[in-house]
Amino acid sequence: MEPKIVRVGPGDEALLDRVAPDVFDEAVNPAFLAAYLAERRHMMVLAVRDGVVVGQTRGMVHLSPDQPPELYVDNMGVTPALWRRGIGGRLLDELMTWGHEQGCAYAWLGTELDNIEARGLYESRRFKGTEMVVYELDTAD
Repeated sequence: MEPKIVRVGPGDEALLDRVAPDVFDEAVNPAFLAAYLAERRHMMVLAVRDGVVVGQTRGMVHLSPDQPPELYVDNMGVTPALWRRGIGGRLLDELMTWGHEQGCAYAWLGTELDNIEARGLYESRRFKGTEMVVYELDTAD
């Protein structure tokens, strides 16, 4: 059965009660989920098959005072058992459609150099790779 692609908003939290392995980096936290879905400039798109979330992508509209809105693709995951079946592409396409509806004419994302599967997907959707340095800071320390 082909997964259904679903945009998720406030009140849809129960859709994430059953999630396949490795769709998210960590277990879904109900408080974090509710806060995420409450933000109107955030979007989560799910792939749901037989009541189980088998894929997800998330993005947000990034606003600037000197540039038009941009879509930042924040995260994507598909359960490994269903890789290479077009689910990631369908998720990304739906997120890009939402971004366009929000006035975004530009989208950007990042992934690890060794994430060959993700890079192949993004390049198939005409994303262009570029080199950059990412700095991180754990503010809890």
